[in-house]
Amino acid sequence: MTNASAVTTQANDHAVASQAAHRAKPTVVLVHGAFADSSSWNSEIGYLRRHGYPVLAIDTPLRGLAFDSAYVEAQIKTVKGPVVLVGHSYAGEVVSQVAAKTSKVKALVYVAALIPKAGEAAGSLIGQFPGSQLVSENFRTVPLPGGDTDVYLKADKFGTVYGNGLSKSAIQVASVTQEPVALSAFTDKATVNPPAKTPKWAVISTEDHAVPTAAQKFEAKRVGAHIIYTRSGHDVPSISPGAVDRAIVAAANSVH
Repeated sequence: MTNASAVTTQANDHAVASQAAHRAKPTVVLVHGAFADSSSWNSEIGYLRRHGYPVLAIDTPLRGLAFDSAYVEAQIKTVKGPVVLVGHSYAGEVVSQVAAKTSKVKALVYVAALIPKAGEAAGSLIGQFPGSQLVSENFRTVPLPGGDTDVYLKADKFGTVYGNGLSKSAIQVASVTQEPVALSAFTDKATVNPPAKTPKWAVISTEDHAVPTAAQKFEAKRVGAHIIYTRSGHDVPSISPGAVDRAIVAAANSVH
């Protein structure tokens, strides 16, 4: 092979490698919030896989902000390449904490989510605007060894508070299979701000009885998120997956 041929071959190999790198999609990591589990993302997982995205849906322990953030961060360390990190509801707090600590996270998607700044807690953010039905009379609480308390939504309130927009049969199943969240998750304060330079998208639910729409809008705007509105109750991943898909794809397209 002549030197010219070798140079040409090397150039072609480089071009193919560059095209392959360009085609490679970031891994989408999905983090559920309180009263749910990773199956709440089933529709999004199907869509993303059909479109060639690597996907990881994490079963979050829901043990409080510090524990959950450390858990999700440990999971992300096992992922190769860039990550689009998606958080629903309470998990908006978790993904913000994680994104501030790992450079792997190249874009954030908040779904009907809390987006606190350092020093803010979920309870105060939810209560800052009227309309939330995440109130004590709608909770079933279970004291735990060690002093913490698990919080469930009462089964007969689940559809009103969380699942408005789901079918009656889906509400009945979800109310029974709901995952509890530690009461401390409502009072734990964020220790960092969402990373300013990380591109952000926010899917805002306009018929939300858990995290008021006004709260979602306020928090999304102050961090400069691109906003997508959807007519949905709080369980947006199950009720309005198309809006979530659009936000994730837009976020993934921002990753180079």
